[in-house]
Amino acid sequence: MVASRPQPGCTALQVVRVQANVSTGAESFQIPNAPDLIPDGAWKKVEGGVCAAKGFKATGVYAALRAAGKKADLSLIVADDPAVAAGCFTKNVMCAAPVLYCKEVLERKQKVKAVLTNAGQANAATGDQGYEDAVNCATITAASLGVTPDDVLLMSTGVIGRRMKMEAFVKAIPELPKSLGDSAEDAHRAAVAITTTDLVSKEAALQVTIGGKQVHIGGMCKGSGMIHPNMATMLGVVTCDADVEPEVWRGMLRRACDASFNAITVDGDTSTNDTVIGLASGKSGAALITDEASADGSTLEAALTALLQGLAKSIAWDGEGATCLMEIEVTGAANDADARTVAKSVAGSSLAKSAIFGHDPNWGRIAAAAGYSGVQFDQNDLAVRLGSMQLMEAGQPLAFDAKAASTYLKETCAKHGTVNIFVSIGKGCGKGMAWGCDLSYDYVKINAGELLLPLVAMLCKELQAAHCANAVVPWPVPTALCISCKMSLVLYTS
Repeated sequence: MVASRPQPGCTALQVVRVQANVSTGAESFQIPNAPDLIPDGAWKKVEGGVCAAKGFKATGVYAALRAAGKKADLSLIVADDPAVAAGCFTKNVMCAAPVLYCKEVLERKQKVKAVLTNAGQANAATGDQGYEDAVNCATITAASLGVTPDDVLLMSTGVIGRRMKMEAFVKAIPELPKSLGDSAEDAHRAAVAITTTDLVSKEAALQVTIGGKQVHIGGMCKGSGMIHPNMATMLGVVTCDADVEPEVWRGMLRRACDASFNAITVDGDTSTNDTVIGLASGKSGAALITDEASADGSTLEAALTALLQGLAKSIAWDGEGATCLMEIEVTGAANDADARTVAKSVAGSSLAKSAIFGHDPNWGRIAAAAGYSGVQFDQNDLAVRLGSMQLMEAGQPLAFDAKAASTYLKETCAKHGTVNIFVSIGKGCGKGMAWGCDLSYDYVKINAGELLLPLVAMLCKELQAAHCANAVVPWPVPTALCISCKMSLVLYTS
């Protein structure tokens, strides 16, 4: 970036209010919810998403930012008062303009007021103009809320290399505050508006008792493809009404992300835009948490980690073309970090993922992935279990019922369930988990046609005219399907 680029907090353009074409109509939010994948613990699952925590409002609207369709594409979360802020970001060197912007804001500020998220354009690999677009979006949002630009954080998702549709942004952003609310429906609209190829919206909330007070943590995220540890094409926002010292909250979010969003993979591609923002309002009435190792700090971090693990698993469950969630648990490592590394290696193995899609209990691919993870262990200590079936013990292959193992995979995939894989690499105390999904034909179909979306309307009409009058698009599923001959046309729901 050149030294003269606009800085966060500086007004980069004059805000002009013009008539917007935004919508909160039901047709923009017709997408099912992800299944509940939050682990059980000393917390209660509640409704409300990002609005479950006291002191937050949210909204999502359709603002014509996508290449096609009427799906909502612009989301805003606002804290009633400045909230303690934390962020975790992609480690991709080609990080997007909103990532650069957020990092710079959080280096200077401990509290912010709002998070604006768009779907449609990633604003990555867009050069100095892309950064200026990001600053302009923050400036417009700040003006609409009566705050300063560096009170606003940004997230973007969509096609890399595409500039923001600034004309649509300028029209839509000032309209967002008019639809802000604190209901579960408001939170749901915000969650839908950040999705891209996701087939489900991903949101959850927990209630936990801290110091005799009820504390709420809510979250939403998006992600389906371009998912790999060190974050994944994933965006997430967490709201919490606990009162937490800024550095303590930032440490909690970082560790919780390591045990959740940094422990999932779909395709091995690390995104340019990965961002998780955590906001803490302090509105619960519970005492200030100043020590992460205190009883209150440990309770809050455990609940935060559980929430993020549930959301992260929903991303892997919804992996592009996936028919199942893979959950890999590794024990016996020298430390937890080594165990997570092995688990991630298995979760990311294309061969293991393909075998699971084909219902092939080829445990050798699991053993191989553990072996090339980079973690040193004695191969005579390796044990592998698929579901309830032990396949390898003490480095020795075991006789097993291959047909039963294949049936386990087939039945689990048929209901889009969870395939459990257990690996032990020794006698150490280290343990860790990672999540992924199988690798299907549909993953390639979806990603082979990313840039077809602008042509979808025209091609669907051609299908109807030249091929079959019954051609239909079952939105939001990313294929157009002719219901007469089953001919498919790949779409990319950016």
